[in-house]
Amino acid sequence: MPATESIKQITNPIKKILTSEVGFLVLSLLALIIGISSFSEQFLSAPNAVAILHQSSLVLIVAIGMTVLLISGEVDISVGANLAFSSCVVMAVINQTDSIALGALAGIAFGTSVGFINAFVTTVLKVNSLIGTIAMMMMLKGGVFLFTREAIQNHHQLPLFPKIATGFVLGIPVPALIASIVAIIGWVIMTRTKAGRLFLATGANQKATRLSGYSPERVKFAAFLLTGALTGLAAVILASLINAGQPTAGGGFELIVIAAVLLGGTSLMGGRGTILGTIFGVLILKIVDNGIILLRLNQDYQIIFPGIVLILALYMDQKRRGTTND
Repeated sequence: MPATESIKQITNPIKKILTSEVGFLVLSLLALIIGISSFSEQFLSAPNAVAILHQSSLVLIVAIGMTVLLISGEVDISVGANLAFSSCVVMAVINQTDSIALGALAGIAFGTSVGFINAFVTTVLKVNSLIGTIAMMMMLKGGVFLFTREAIQNHHQLPLFPKIATGFVLGIPVPALIASIVAIIGWVIMTRTKAGRLFLATGANQKATRLSGYSPERVKFAAFLLTGALTGLAAVILASLINAGQPTAGGGFELIVIAAVLLGGTSLMGGRGTILGTIFGVLILKIVDNGIILLRLNQDYQIIFPGIVLILALYMDQKRRGTTND
């Protein structure tokens, strides 16, 4: 009996880790790191770690907003097109004003305004957010070519601007620091504030939220605005990275963001999700991308893998919801 009890004491924590979403993600991440590093010595090098952080930053910044939005029960398919248009706005304003600060504020303001329109269409006009944001994506993709027919270059060649994307602070890439700050703030909001509880409650049960004296529409409005603002912030970094505003950037970006968020355990139907899970989801996707390059595999797999993740994540979400309903 004592031996049996001691075995149970060892196996129970292991089972809890394996069955928890974050625990499974951590183990998956470790398995990827061990697997790829066994085939590529370069994988564990410092320059490659920096490259992964760079590649993860843009996705993570927008994924934080998308996590909050999905938790509240809505989705935004227009973030890729918003990213591209906002990057053009950033560069255009910098060229006109010779001010990086004004350019950055303009990009974030434009991204936020897109979020505002998406929120209005969804919460006031009562258009399904999937359809409404697909329509917004189409308008943005067409509208950006009315705004500019080609990439907007950094005419003033301001030396400080590219450092937003390529600079380092204490050896850490600036975009990674920005993404970390966004993630920490997102985690605090979702786990330590009344706003976070409202996002979760609204996604889980709108009627209960309304009966509690809160407006689900206002909560969703805030989630759309947050997603738009963070997309604008990511656009500033993108414009800095390529030192231009690129109207064709962001193709497929929205699907990678959504795949990472769903992989992290956020439900497409709302009411469940964590910022920590999203962080691991982004890292897993980007480490796979990195591994595909290092192992010299066909880079088309970088497009295929997020699609597989989307299907598996949706299947697992349905299984979880089915279990809950039963």
